[in-house]
Amino acid sequence: MALRPNNNFRGPKREEELYRINNLIKGVPQVRLVGENIEQGIVEFSVALAIAEKQGLDLVEISPKAEPPVCRVIDYAKFKYEQKKKQKEIKANASKTVLKEIRFSPNTDDHDFNFKLKHAIGFLKEGSKVKAYVHFVGRAIVFKDRGELLLMNFAKGLEEYGKPDEMPRLEGKRMSIMFSPKVAPKK
Repeated sequence: MALRPNNNFRGPKREEELYRINNLIKGVPQVRLVGENIEQGIVEFSVALAIAEKQGLDLVEISPKAEPPVCRVIDYAKFKYEQKKKQKEIKANASKTVLKEIRFSPNTDDHDFNFKLKHAIGFLKEGSKVKAYVHFVGRAIVFKDRGELLLMNFAKGLEEYGKPDEMPRLEGKRMSIMFSPKVAPKK
């Protein structure tokens, strides 16, 4: 019996190009030409391609849906690099929300309640979201009203630091409530 190679490996995935360049722009008789050091306007595709080649640059289709399509004469490698750089910058500036969880039981004592309340206030001051929940174990589920009262008191204690996203709700053996910070964190 001959061994057959495993054909599950397809090699590294190639990124699909977002823009059509040079001869990959097909079926377009005329284009609106833009770029630096060129006369801007509507020209034949072959003329636009010749202008790009003459300057040693690429003809890149920027807006294919426009009538006629908009093409720019630029260095495509440099253009792709700048696009990636912009995407990276946008991603870096996007804020990441952190979720902190605080767990109670229906019989949580006042001291434990106040201790957890202080922690929740600290989390909200940092700018994190807080999810407080009461976990019902065994027959403790009959004390749903105690759990709801506990979460409402917790919400009252966090009034000036965060606002509840919704009223406490029961999901299985957990009754939970979510809080968002009222003010943005100081950097």
